[in-house]
Amino acid sequence: MKKLILLATFIPISYLFSQEKDSIRDIQEVVIQSEAGRLQAVNFHNINPAKSIRNVGKEPSFLLSESVPSVTAYSDTGGNNGYSYYRIRGIDQTRINVSMDGASMNEPEDQGSYFSNYPDIFNSFDKIQIQKGVGLSKNGTASYGGSIQLFSPDLKEKNLEFGANYGAYNSLRVYGKYTSGIKNEMGIHVRLSEIYSDGYKYNSSNHGQSAFISGGIFKEKSIWKFNALMGNQRNELAWLGVTQEQIDKDPRTNGNRDEKDRFFQTFLQVLNQTKLSESSSLQSSIHYTHLNGNYDFNWNNFIGLPENGEIYNYAFNSNFLGFYTNFQNKFKNGKIVAGINGNVYHRNHTGSEISLGELYRNTGYKNDVSVFAQGEFKVGKWVFSGDIQYRFADFRYKGDLEMNKLEWNFFNPKVGVNYLIDNHSNVFFSLGRVGREPTRNDIFMGNDNLMLDENNQLALGTVTPEYVTDYELGYRFNKQKIKLEFNVFYMDFKDEIVLNGNFGPNGLALTNKVDKSYRLGAEVSFNYQINEHWNLKNNSSFVYSRIKEENVSFSPVLTPKFIVNQEVNYTLKNLTINVTSRFQDSSYMDFSNTAKLPSYVILNSGVLYDWNQWQIGFFVNNITDRRYYNYGYTEADGTGKYFIQMPRNYMASLKFKVF
Repeated sequence: MKKLILLATFIPISYLFSQEKDSIRDIQEVVIQSEAGRLQAVNFHNINPAKSIRNVGKEPSFLLSESVPSVTAYSDTGGNNGYSYYRIRGIDQTRINVSMDGASMNEPEDQGSYFSNYPDIFNSFDKIQIQKGVGLSKNGTASYGGSIQLFSPDLKEKNLEFGANYGAYNSLRVYGKYTSGIKNEMGIHVRLSEIYSDGYKYNSSNHGQSAFISGGIFKEKSIWKFNALMGNQRNELAWLGVTQEQIDKDPRTNGNRDEKDRFFQTFLQVLNQTKLSESSSLQSSIHYTHLNGNYDFNWNNFIGLPENGEIYNYAFNSNFLGFYTNFQNKFKNGKIVAGINGNVYHRNHTGSEISLGELYRNTGYKNDVSVFAQGEFKVGKWVFSGDIQYRFADFRYKGDLEMNKLEWNFFNPKVGVNYLIDNHSNVFFSLGRVGREPTRNDIFMGNDNLMLDENNQLALGTVTPEYVTDYELGYRFNKQKIKLEFNVFYMDFKDEIVLNGNFGPNGLALTNKVDKSYRLGAEVSFNYQINEHWNLKNNSSFVYSRIKEENVSFSPVLTPKFIVNQEVNYTLKNLTINVTSRFQDSSYMDFSNTAKLPSYVILNSGVLYDWNQWQIGFFVNNITDRRYYNYGYTEADGTGKYFIQMPRNYMASLKFKVF
């Protein structure tokens, strides 16, 4: 029935947009200010999910970890769906700026953006850019450790496609998507998806639906675009790790006990780009995000006490409204860009217990505004750039206790130089400094409701910001058959807010502020089309990180030194065979550097066969059935808790392309 409804939705839409021939030959494209190109002295990686053989509905964190150097990922359930998390250079996703067409997708209070809230989200994008380090100025949350930019479809290519995947642990994805092409100066893209999985761990199922609509009106001197992204999900929770002894007894053991969550999130955006003259343009956007959901929490199970029937529930309802306006003027040897961005946000928090009812209610208010100016100047083969941003943010709390408003001011300068060796290669250097305010969780020390300490004072944790000075030196080479990206980096932190490997009273990860810390390393990405049959890809990284605190030096948690991803593709007519391997070095789970996640190597393979309008695929992951962990933490007594990932598993896919 769901497939029939899906088909019924697409047929009238495809008919509506296929009546007239394309009336526009040269369509101007939306250009987002924060997207980096060859001339920018920025460390960036572009990926195209549509061309990835392994983009078969898995949570996007895993596709990022396979495609981009220095990225790690793990899931609560041990599978490829549900709650999944990523880190760049060991820096967690609350410090990574995520945007769609320039509009911030980070929740302002916790500063994170979670792809799992929009199941199958990468199925709609054919261009994604990851910037490492501070990058170009972004809207919304600080681009502290990096950024992930999603770009809506350009709508030019007509497409109607249906697909389904089925695999281990009853994992299922069904989707349909349609792109009209541009007809009568208009175009539309629509995707509907449904996913389900039992999860590798017991009682860790994930069931979600998502929809994405992107429409455009393309005039001679202006473009209007509308994006609507909606996600609905129901999960059985599995965010508690388990001991090695429990894993040895039964690897599918779930540390949680019959706890569930329910979340709905929607993102809406309207964007206009107007060509003012041959050299200048104005781009403006307004966006709105709504989140409504709640999750269960078994306190007794969390602290290791016998069950007594108590189940707590934490509910959230948030509204996030923002805008940005950018002006760009190009001249013979460069360009200047200036812009302003503003956001207003509030989230209602409600805590309750199943038998006692509501326990508390509070609201967090977060606002921020930023202005920036960028300049780019070309002198011969040299390109010099500068980027200056001022950002202001404040946080206000309304609840049982009174708290003064917190305010932060940031001045974020960046400079860069790029030498264009020839048409295929360049070398660049950039230097930038960015500040970032703490999250609500940092401020409240893991509590969802503001508490008093033993001295009857507000129990506040970190309220002051952290700063990073980022140095990036890189080389790019791009020809028809060979693409190489190599860079070295040094990130010097002041008052860094880092995960300490522990969890707070409502299950959220806790942080500590450290005086001095740094991360340095090297990254390489290589793509070689050997001939018409063979393709070789590699992305690898080395990251060395240290924290210095009170004359003691140690490594931060969850930051492996070496990561190596290798991929080989063989194509013969309609057949494609893909083999990938990943080596991930060991990493520490605690500040004492006594508990470790062991290193591992895993092998995966996939086969695709195209026949007329059909594509059939079969995938085997973790071929050698390796037991491995991508995440873990320690209890107060030093006991290690681990998150095991799936053993050998299989998936089949079927795709039908109508046109």
